[in-house]
Amino acid sequence: MAPTATPVTLKQQTLESFASYVRDAEAAMEQNLGGGKPFLWSDASPTRAQQVRAGEIVAEFWSGKGPVKVPNGLIHDWIGAALIAGATVKDVLALVQNYDNHKNIYKPEVIASKLIGRQGNDFQIYLRLLKKKIMTVVLDTDHDVHYRPVDPRRWICRSHTTRVAEVEGAGTAQERVRPPDTGYGFLWRLCSYWRFQEREEGVYVECRAVSLTRDVPFGLGWAIEPIIQKLPKESLIDTLKATRDGAALLGSSRSR
Repeated sequence: MAPTATPVTLKQQTLESFASYVRDAEAAMEQNLGGGKPFLWSDASPTRAQQVRAGEIVAEFWSGKGPVKVPNGLIHDWIGAALIAGATVKDVLALVQNYDNHKNIYKPEVIASKLIGRQGNDFQIYLRLLKKKIMTVVLDTDHDVHYRPVDPRRWICRSHTTRVAEVEGAGTAQERVRPPDTGYGFLWRLCSYWRFQEREEGVYVECRAVSLTRDVPFGLGWAIEPIIQKLPKESLIDTLKATRDGAALLGSSRSR
C-alpha cells in the first residue's frame, strides 16, 4: 500500500530537540560506566534479570512512559536484553562486526549491507532497511559505529546514523533515493547503544535504541501510528533475536 500521509521535511527545531536528548542520554550512560550502578540494565531488576536468564527477550521503554513528544516529532527510546547461552564475547563481536553479512543475519529488515571503512574499533557502514507495518518503507542509511572494551569480558558500542534517505520504487527501474530528511518521516535518526557482558552461562546482550520520527498527523493515525509506534519495539526485539540466533550458530560451528 502506498503511503497516504503528506511528505514532510525534518525541521531544525525537531533535530535540535533530538540532539539535546541524545547528549543527555549519552552523558548519563557514560557516568553509569564509572561504577555504582549495574553495567547491565537487566541486572537493575531481579525480575528482569530472571526473565533474561530464562531465555526471554525483554524490551521496554527506557522511561516506561512511551515516546517523548518534541516539536513536529517523536523520540522513541527503547531498551532490550537477551542472553546468548554458551557464547563468548569474541563470538558475538565477530557476528555484529561482520557488516557485509548483516543482510543475511538481520533479514528481512536489512535488505542490503556493506562495510564502507574501518579503523580499529571504528566502522562506517551502509544498510538498506525495510520497514513494513501496513505500509512499506525502504530506507538507505549510513552509520558511524564505535566499539570500546570496558574490560576483557565487557564491551560497549555506539552507533549513530549519518544519513537516512527514503527510497521510492526500491528495486525497480524507477528507483529514486530522496534527499535526506525529506519524505514521510518514519525514521529521521537512529542512535543505538549496545552492551555485551560475558559470564559463565553465556553473553548478555543489551541494546538501547533511540530514534526520531515524525509525529502522528491528525486523521491519519490508522495509517501512520502502527509504523511509528510499534515498529521501534518490534525492530529491537527482532534485532536481539537475530543476534542471539546468529551468534549461537557461529559458536556451535566453531566448536565442531
